[in-house]
Amino acid sequence: MPFNLPNSLTWLRILLIPLFVAVFYLPDGWLPKHSINLYATAIFALAAITDWLDGWLARRLNQMSAFGAFLDPVADKLMVAAALIVLVDLQRAGIAASLIIIGREIAISALREWMAKLGRSGKVAVSMIGKVKTTVQMISILLLLYHDALLGLNTQWLGRWLLDIAAFLTLWSMLHYLHMAWKALKNEPAG
Repeated sequence: MPFNLPNSLTWLRILLIPLFVAVFYLPDGWLPKHSINLYATAIFALAAITDWLDGWLARRLNQMSAFGAFLDPVADKLMVAAALIVLVDLQRAGIAASLIIIGREIAISALREWMAKLGRSGKVAVSMIGKVKTTVQMISILLLLYHDALLGLNTQWLGRWLLDIAAFLTLWSMLHYLHMAWKALKNEPAG
Protein backbone atom coordinates (compact mmCIF):
# COMPACT_ATOMS: atom_id res chain seq x y z
CA MET A 1 0.00 0.00 0.00
CA PRO A 2 1.83 3.11 -1.20
CA PHE A 3 1.69 6.07 1.13
CA ASN A 4 1.21 9.22 -0.90
CA LEU A 5 -0.94 12.35 -0.86
CA PRO A 6 -3.75 11.03 -3.12
CA ASN A 7 -4.15 7.87 -1.04
CA SER A 8 -4.03 9.93 2.16
CA LEU A 9 -6.92 12.05 0.88
CA THR A 10 -8.88 8.88 0.11
CA TRP A 11 -8.25 7.60 3.64
CA LEU A 12 -9.35 11.00 4.98
CA ARG A 13 -12.62 10.59 3.09
CA ILE A 14 -13.19 7.21 4.75
CA LEU A 15 -12.33 8.63 8.18
CA LEU A 16 -14.85 11.45 7.65
CA ILE A 17 -17.74 8.96 7.39
CA PRO A 18 -18.15 8.24 11.13
CA LEU A 19 -17.74 11.96 11.89
CA PHE A 20 -20.38 12.79 9.30
CA VAL A 21 -22.83 10.26 10.74
CA ALA A 22 -22.08 11.24 14.35
CA VAL A 23 -23.00 14.88 13.72
CA PHE A 24 -26.63 13.84 13.18
CA TYR A 25 -26.81 11.58 16.21
CA LEU A 26 -25.26 13.76 18.91
CA PRO A 27 -27.39 14.09 22.05
CA ASP A 28 -30.11 16.73 21.75
CA GLY A 29 -28.96 20.22 22.55
CA TRP A 30 -25.27 19.67 21.79
CA LEU A 31 -25.62 21.59 18.55
CA PRO A 32 -28.42 23.74 17.17
CA LYS A 33 -30.36 22.04 14.32
CA HIS A 34 -29.04 24.46 11.72
CA SER A 35 -25.46 23.85 12.87
CA ILE A 36 -25.95 20.09 12.55
CA ASN A 37 -27.13 20.53 8.96
CA LEU A 38 -24.34 22.98 8.19
CA TYR A 39 -21.57 20.78 9.66
CA ALA A 40 -22.84 17.63 7.94
CA THR A 41 -23.07 19.48 4.62
CA ALA A 42 -19.55 20.84 5.07
CA ILE A 43 -18.15 17.39 5.89
CA PHE A 44 -19.86 15.84 2.85
CA ALA A 45 -18.67 18.72 0.64
CA LEU A 46 -15.11 18.22 1.92
CA ALA A 47 -15.37 14.52 1.08
CA ALA A 48 -16.64 15.36 -2.42
CA ILE A 49 -13.76 17.79 -2.93
CA THR A 50 -11.19 15.23 -1.78
CA ASP A 51 -12.73 12.75 -4.23
CA TRP A 52 -11.96 15.08 -7.10
CA LEU A 53 -8.62 16.24 -5.64
CA ASP A 54 -7.14 12.80 -4.98
CA GLY A 55 -7.68 11.75 -8.60
CA TRP A 56 -6.32 15.01 -9.94
CA LEU A 57 -3.25 14.83 -7.69
CA ALA A 58 -2.61 11.18 -8.54
CA ARG A 59 -2.49 12.05 -12.24
CA ARG A 60 -0.64 15.34 -11.78
CA LEU A 61 2.01 13.93 -9.42
CA ASN A 62 2.17 10.61 -11.27
CA GLN A 63 1.25 8.82 -8.03
CA MET A 64 -1.39 6.47 -9.43
CA SER A 65 -1.44 3.05 -7.84
CA ALA A 66 -3.49 -0.12 -7.99
CA PHE A 67 -4.34 0.35 -4.32
CA GLY A 68 -5.54 3.91 -4.92
CA ALA A 69 -7.59 2.79 -7.91
CA PHE A 70 -9.24 0.20 -5.65
CA LEU A 71 -9.72 2.38 -2.55
CA ASP A 72 -11.02 5.55 -4.23
CA PRO A 73 -14.33 4.14 -5.53
CA VAL A 74 -14.83 2.22 -2.26
CA ALA A 75 -14.50 5.46 -0.30
CA ASP A 76 -16.94 7.21 -2.65
CA LYS A 77 -19.56 4.49 -2.37
CA LEU A 78 -19.25 4.29 1.42
CA MET A 79 -19.70 8.05 1.80
CA VAL A 80 -22.70 8.19 -0.55
CA ALA A 81 -24.32 5.15 1.07
CA ALA A 82 -23.81 6.61 4.56
CA ALA A 83 -25.33 9.94 3.48
CA LEU A 84 -28.34 8.29 1.84
CA ILE A 85 -28.98 6.03 4.84
CA VAL A 86 -28.87 9.01 7.20
CA LEU A 87 -31.13 11.04 4.88
CA VAL A 88 -33.67 8.20 4.68
CA ASP A 89 -33.57 7.86 8.48
CA LEU A 90 -34.23 11.61 8.81
CA GLN A 91 -37.03 11.28 6.22
CA ARG A 92 -35.32 13.72 3.89
CA ALA A 93 -34.69 11.25 1.05
CA GLY A 94 -36.95 8.73 -0.58
CA ILE A 95 -36.31 5.07 0.15
CA ALA A 96 -36.82 3.94 -3.46
CA ALA A 97 -34.36 6.45 -4.96
CA SER A 98 -31.81 5.69 -2.24
CA LEU A 99 -32.08 1.93 -2.74
CA ILE A 100 -31.73 2.32 -6.50
CA ILE A 101 -28.56 4.37 -6.07
CA ILE A 102 -26.98 2.12 -3.42
CA GLY A 103 -28.02 -1.07 -5.25
CA ARG A 104 -26.58 0.16 -8.53
CA GLU A 105 -23.28 1.03 -6.87
CA ILE A 106 -22.98 -2.50 -5.51
CA ALA A 107 -24.02 -4.11 -8.80
CA ILE A 108 -21.70 -2.03 -10.98
CA SER A 109 -18.80 -2.53 -8.56
CA ALA A 110 -19.31 -6.29 -8.85
CA LEU A 111 -19.59 -6.02 -12.64
CA ARG A 112 -16.37 -4.01 -12.86
CA GLU A 113 -14.55 -6.51 -10.65
CA TRP A 114 -15.79 -9.41 -12.77
CA MET A 115 -14.85 -7.66 -16.01
CA ALA A 116 -11.39 -6.89 -14.58
CA LYS A 117 -10.89 -10.58 -13.80
CA LEU A 118 -11.73 -11.31 -17.43
CA GLY A 119 -9.27 -8.66 -18.59
CA ARG A 120 -12.06 -6.47 -19.95
CA SER A 121 -12.22 -3.66 -17.38
CA GLY A 122 -11.94 -1.01 -20.10
CA LYS A 123 -15.33 -2.09 -21.44
CA VAL A 124 -17.05 -0.77 -18.29
CA ALA A 125 -14.93 2.32 -17.67
CA VAL A 126 -16.66 5.43 -16.32
CA SER A 127 -18.89 6.99 -18.97
CA MET A 128 -20.26 10.50 -19.41
CA ILE A 129 -23.70 9.37 -18.18
CA GLY A 130 -22.00 8.05 -15.03
CA LYS A 131 -20.30 11.40 -14.49
CA VAL A 132 -23.56 13.32 -14.95
CA LYS A 133 -25.29 10.92 -12.55
CA THR A 134 -22.60 11.47 -9.94
CA THR A 135 -22.81 15.26 -10.27
CA VAL A 136 -26.61 15.34 -9.91
CA GLN A 137 -26.43 12.84 -7.04
CA MET A 138 -23.83 14.90 -5.14
CA ILE A 139 -25.76 18.16 -5.56
CA SER A 140 -28.98 16.50 -4.41
CA ILE A 141 -27.32 15.03 -1.32
CA LEU A 142 -25.74 18.37 -0.42
CA LEU A 143 -29.13 20.11 -0.71
CA LEU A 144 -30.88 17.43 1.36
CA LEU A 145 -28.19 17.59 4.02
CA TYR A 146 -28.35 21.38 4.24
CA HIS A 147 -32.13 21.11 4.64
CA ASP A 148 -32.76 24.81 5.34
CA ALA A 149 -33.84 27.39 2.76
CA LEU A 150 -30.91 28.70 0.73
CA LEU A 151 -31.17 31.97 -1.18
CA GLY A 152 -34.94 31.57 -1.20
CA LEU A 153 -34.74 28.01 -2.57
CA ASN A 154 -36.54 25.14 -0.91
CA THR A 155 -33.56 22.81 -0.66
CA GLN A 156 -35.70 19.84 0.33
CA TRP A 157 -37.96 20.09 -2.68
CA LEU A 158 -35.06 20.69 -5.07
CA GLY A 159 -32.89 18.03 -3.39
CA ARG A 160 -35.60 15.36 -3.60
CA TRP A 161 -36.35 16.27 -7.20
CA LEU A 162 -32.65 16.01 -8.09
CA LEU A 163 -32.33 12.74 -6.15
CA ASP A 164 -35.15 11.28 -8.25
CA ILE A 165 -33.35 12.45 -11.40
CA ALA A 166 -30.13 10.90 -10.04
CA ALA A 167 -32.01 7.62 -9.47
CA PHE A 168 -33.24 7.70 -13.09
CA LEU A 169 -29.71 8.46 -14.34
CA THR A 170 -28.45 5.68 -12.07
CA LEU A 171 -30.70 3.15 -13.81
CA TRP A 172 -29.77 4.54 -17.22
CA SER A 173 -26.05 4.34 -16.50
CA MET A 174 -26.42 0.83 -15.07
CA LEU A 175 -28.17 -0.30 -18.25
CA HIS A 176 -25.37 1.36 -20.26
CA TYR A 177 -22.66 -0.51 -18.32
CA LEU A 178 -24.55 -3.81 -18.55
CA HIS A 179 -24.98 -3.30 -22.29
CA MET A 180 -21.27 -2.57 -22.73
CA ALA A 181 -20.37 -5.67 -20.69
CA TRP A 182 -22.83 -7.80 -22.69
CA LYS A 183 -21.35 -6.60 -25.99
CA ALA A 184 -17.85 -7.42 -24.74
CA LEU A 185 -18.82 -10.88 -23.50
CA LYS A 186 -21.41 -12.16 -25.96
CA ASN A 187 -18.76 -13.79 -28.12
CA GLU A 188 -16.75 -14.99 -25.12
CA PRO A 189 -16.39 -18.78 -25.00
CA ALA A 190 -18.05 -20.49 -22.02
CA GLY A 191 -15.87 -21.87 -19.30
